[in-house]
Amino acid sequence: MLYTSIDNKKIKDIKKLHQKKYRDKTNTFLIETEHLVLEAYKTGYIKELILEQDTLFPLDVETNYVTNDIIHYISNLESPSNVMAICNKKEEKELGNRILLLDEIQDPGNLGTIIRSAVAFNFDTIVLGDNTVDLYNPKVIRASQGMLFHINIINRNLLEFIPELSNQEYKILGTKVTHGKNIKDIEKTEKFAIIMGNEGNGISQEMAAQADQLVHIPMPGRAESLNVAVAAGILMFSLRK
Repeated sequence: MLYTSIDNKKIKDIKKLHQKKYRDKTNTFLIETEHLVLEAYKTGYIKELILEQDTLFPLDVETNYVTNDIIHYISNLESPSNVMAICNKKEEKELGNRILLLDEIQDPGNLGTIIRSAVAFNFDTIVLGDNTVDLYNPKVIRASQGMLFHINIINRNLLEFIPELSNQEYKILGTKVTHGKNIKDIEKTEKFAIIMGNEGNGISQEMAAQADQLVHIPMPGRAESLNVAVAAGILMFSLRK
């Protein structure tokens, strides 16, 4: 079907997907660009493909067409793509053995980058704590380069969830800039979870108290700290088997 008016209710509803409350209400979210749409298609998350009229992008899913004006109306990009899709939100899967716990990560670019690194280093699950940026924020999706479709990501209250992990014999590692054991000296275990903290404050004292061990990244240079996404990448690389 071809949609030609921005006043159409369906078009207005698609645009609303830029709002978290509407994403939560419909359990769907919007993605843009061919690359992200293909990553979503590989994993079966696409509910509906949206193409600018006369665009050839044949996928075996429900497809609707819109005018260029509607593409610009719907898009969140300065240079809109002619390929978009409405996706279903991710369902929860088994935790696996390698877990990353994110405590109040605020920057969408940081979260997207962390997701890419977690996929690169074969982590099984990312747990988003309370007050962490929304997974389906368009900037998170773009920064993840579509890797959010390739890893289990769930939301939990971390202070309640960490004891559950401890009861399941996960080793809990907390991160501190100037305290704890050198990450290179950590004995690797089969089941572990590592806590990454807020960009400005790090992990909370309550989180640190629940850790079995605190770890840090040695920095021989003059920098006092690292961006949380960079630190998470280094830690996940160091902890891989």
